[in-house]
Amino acid sequence: MKYDFDKVIERTNTNAVSVEGFRDYLFGEYDKVDFSVPDDDLIKMWVADMEFETAPEILGAIRKRLDHGILGYTMIFDESYHHSLISWIDNRHGYKFQPQHIVSSRGVIPALFYLVKKLCAPKEKALIMTPSYAFFKHAADANETETIYTDLISNQGDFFMNFEDIEAKTADKSVTTLIFCNPHNPTGRVWTVEELRQLGEICFTNGVTIISDEIHCDILRSGVTFTPMQKVFPDSTDIVTCVSASKTFNLAGLLLANVIIPNEELRNQWNNDHLPIENPLSVAAYQAAYSLGQPWLDELTLYLDENFRLVKEFLTKNLPKSKFKIPDSTYLAWIDVSAYITDIDDLTLHFAQNAGILLEGGKMFVANADGYIRLNLACPKSRVLEGLNRISKCLNN
Repeated sequence: MKYDFDKVIERTNTNAVSVEGFRDYLFGEYDKVDFSVPDDDLIKMWVADMEFETAPEILGAIRKRLDHGILGYTMIFDESYHHSLISWIDNRHGYKFQPQHIVSSRGVIPALFYLVKKLCAPKEKALIMTPSYAFFKHAADANETETIYTDLISNQGDFFMNFEDIEAKTADKSVTTLIFCNPHNPTGRVWTVEELRQLGEICFTNGVTIISDEIHCDILRSGVTFTPMQKVFPDSTDIVTCVSASKTFNLAGLLLANVIIPNEELRNQWNNDHLPIENPLSVAAYQAAYSLGQPWLDELTLYLDENFRLVKEFLTKNLPKSKFKIPDSTYLAWIDVSAYITDIDDLTLHFAQNAGILLEGGKMFVANADGYIRLNLACPKSRVLEGLNRISKCLNN
């Protein structure tokens, strides 16, 4: 390979959340607790960023922008930025967004918080699919919006929408918004065109707007095809799409995302409420990612394919009662280990204390996730194998 994904990079003293921020975020009132190993020896496979070095093509673009010497107030005036984003999505997923529909955000999470506020009036409700990325619920809670859950149906490690339940819940006129994840986090499902069409028809019939978080859309297993929700309903103005290069290219710290809003009234509200000042380094990095990042992503895809294969093989041999299917997307493994545990409320704390590994237990994913753990596999194989060995030893003992 041209790019070295086996390289282990020390992140201590870089203010990395994965290294310096895990105690308060993961353990709250238990943040002073002792673990089975020193903090420096913990295997960190929790927060969803990568342990891989950012593509050199992107780092080169950042250095070139730095060499200009002035980092003043920056807005995206050059049409080539939006052209690079539109071309990227079109080339990979076969759909072109309209450039006038694109706005910028500090990230997908800030966008969700704003959109829920605008789309849900007082006493209106938002629907989410569980298990769910916790910030979907946080976005509703922050706006004093009630969250309604529809549980995904699990079948031997695969997951499906419960359309009958979705139809019943969206029939409630107080439910006005679906916060949707495509591909889904944490399960990694890429929804099919047929599933997207059925979901959209239910929502639009009942007057429900869809916020489609598609941040993981480019991290696919080899041979998997992703379909944007807007591609299925190209004329709909009741879909808002959130995308970013942050997950795909490990750029989360640069705080940039794009939101595609075809609804003119909502887009005007966004523009009135947001000053579109951007970090000049973020703009340079994202444009380089979309223009030059494909070779790096191609190799990353193969590396992640192998990491997932290793996990599947390891679990089959060492934890045969676990349930796991290699996901369509993301670099996150969603594993049911319920057959090995009893009376353990906090799996995150349990594995930190007893196995020396940081991971995210099902309790962190709102509901419908008891007995699951989420492992970040965007790290060198050596870390994946060490983490698996620690998990196996802990569960088998």
